[in-house]
Amino acid sequence: MSFVIVHELQGFFSDGLVTCQGRMRCRCGTRLTMDEATRLADDLADLEGVVGVTVNPVIGSVLFFYADLASRLEALKILARAGDEIEEARRDPQFRAEDLPVPRVEGPMAALLEIVRHYVLRPFLPWWYSIPMAIGHAIPYLLKGLKELVIGHLNVSVLDAAAIAVCLLRRDFRTARTLTLLLGIGDELEEWTRQKSLASLSESLEIGAEWVWVRDADGTERQVAMKDLSAGDVIVLSAGNAIPVDGVVVDGEGVVNQAAMTGEPIGVVRVKGHSVFAGTVMEEGRICVRVSKVGDQTRLKQIVKFIEESEGLKAGIQGRFERMADMAVPVTFGLAALVYLITRDPIRASSVLLVDYSCALKLTTPLTVLAAMREGVLNRVVIKGGRYLEALRDVDTVVFDKTGTLTNATPRVAEVIPAPGFDKETVLRDMACLEEHFPHPVARAVVRAAAEHNLRHPEEHDKVQYIVAHGVCSQLNGMNVVVGSRHYVEYDEGIDLGPLKEAVEEQAGMGRSLLYLAEGGKIAGLVAIEDPPRPEAAAVIRALREDGVDRILMITGDDARTASAIAGRLGIGEYRAQVLPTDKSDVVSELVREGRHVLMVGDGINDAPALSAATVGVAMTDSTELAQGVANVLLTDTSLTGLLTARRLGRRAMQPINSNYFYTMLFNSLFLLGGIFMFLTPGLSAFLHNMTTVALSVRAMRRHLQEEDLALPAAIEAAAHR
Repeated sequence: MSFVIVHELQGFFSDGLVTCQGRMRCRCGTRLTMDEATRLADDLADLEGVVGVTVNPVIGSVLFFYADLASRLEALKILARAGDEIEEARRDPQFRAEDLPVPRVEGPMAALLEIVRHYVLRPFLPWWYSIPMAIGHAIPYLLKGLKELVIGHLNVSVLDAAAIAVCLLRRDFRTARTLTLLLGIGDELEEWTRQKSLASLSESLEIGAEWVWVRDADGTERQVAMKDLSAGDVIVLSAGNAIPVDGVVVDGEGVVNQAAMTGEPIGVVRVKGHSVFAGTVMEEGRICVRVSKVGDQTRLKQIVKFIEESEGLKAGIQGRFERMADMAVPVTFGLAALVYLITRDPIRASSVLLVDYSCALKLTTPLTVLAAMREGVLNRVVIKGGRYLEALRDVDTVVFDKTGTLTNATPRVAEVIPAPGFDKETVLRDMACLEEHFPHPVARAVVRAAAEHNLRHPEEHDKVQYIVAHGVCSQLNGMNVVVGSRHYVEYDEGIDLGPLKEAVEEQAGMGRSLLYLAEGGKIAGLVAIEDPPRPEAAAVIRALREDGVDRILMITGDDARTASAIAGRLGIGEYRAQVLPTDKSDVVSELVREGRHVLMVGDGINDAPALSAATVGVAMTDSTELAQGVANVLLTDTSLTGLLTARRLGRRAMQPINSNYFYTMLFNSLFLLGGIFMFLTPGLSAFLHNMTTVALSVRAMRRHLQEEDLALPAAIEAAAHR
């Protein structure tokens, strides 16, 4: 048996937690025992250069990240050897197939299988088989209704239990089983949807490090298991390491990619006294960090706890309509008692319990929601539940994260400014000549800009020397050449930046990052780097205002100058700069406490608490897995125009939900009154009730979005790509 490569990405890769040169997924075509999966995961994780491993024994799948081609080859050798060992184990007479994990069917597939079993297989079963089946499935609902009644609640659960009990007492086991089937499917789908949204949170936050290097007081270094690490230990981190703890740098210097935590698109310098957080990644250098928090105490894991608590506080339209249905339950029981007193006919009275208000409410509202959700998917908007349709309709405040949401989180060269005696082409070419040796995002932006201008930069320089967290230097055409930050060029190398003083102030005022080039002891020029806004962002913000959103706010971890520049370009009048993840959620929570209906748009781990605290959280398809898991609405296109579609869909879908509630209450009241005053027989009353439910259900499944709702997003998208 062999493992087969089913998917591979090569080149520089980062998912916000792990930085490497590639990722690969392999499958063996059979299930694995837990021992086989654990052994395979351990063997791969022990390889130097393999920085993350996930093995799914149910489908025989292996996903791993590798740092270089050598570690890729060694991993493939381990998989080949494992395939042979698994095949040999299957031939062993002592091997038991029952040890293999059985995949659990859940969600829509489980609901479909229940329907198939009920309507397709039941006719072939003996008549008496329906009796224990009906009673067995009825017991949980009977107990639930009894429990609610004992604590003084007269709600739909009690009514459901009463209707099922009446069916059982009348020996109508087929109807009883049908009722429990429909109730069970609704509960299964609701629970599956909720769990699906949050199921991958812990997995998304796994750092993947099982061992770390610890420096003792005498300076020696030893490898320690992550589970044995404690506060006060000093760990050693090098380039490429994911930081697994919260702590403070006590020695060394390096550049840390904090995009997943703070939203900054460019790595930040960390030296002695600076804090670092779990979930960020070492890009350059080497640092020693004194551990302050590990495991569930890290800021990363606290984010998950915050999310789970916030999700538990949200309520939705289904709950509201169920509460309305609960209010009608005493009326239904009262009418049933009244019918019995008048007619002394228990069958006629029991029919009132089956012709209740909650039937249509429980059916039409989910159908409307499902139809709206399906329509959303067709228009590249995934809405994860009915409660968020109402939230989208009522939104009056939109909060945007900046990096990766309003911008693409991809630094690019905005402008090249030469010093007197130099030209733009020389500055950009010489800078790219040195920067092409390093995988830093800013370096890649410079090299990409040179390529776009067709500037060739052959290797004419000496060996490039890299100065951690500052820049690079070399010899080019007999002159000393340095590229790097202002501190490195001006203070460390003693280069006079006077010739570019006005340009420096102008570019810094625009919130751009500056990279300097000096040749032969003189400043040659600078390159301004920016993270540009998405082309459709300004138009979407204008459209949101015209659609009734009266407050739009941008929050970011960047400095005030960068935030002000981006906000000005996009027409956003209110922004908060240098905001940490917990502060983002505080901003959103404060708006919610003020009574605002807040829509939060974010893309990273740092945005997850704010997404969860908002009335409705939105992420895009290029967001981190955590943001996508927490978000209530997912835009499956890398465009903000989906916000307009989602908002229009929420407004349109709520109209039939509200009108169906009105019609349900009106028609069922008429049918019950007809039964009370003998105008309608129980059979005719039940027939009219069921036909009304069917008619309202068909109405619930109609198309919601109109052509005019889709025209504006399409026009904005077209303009953005011109």
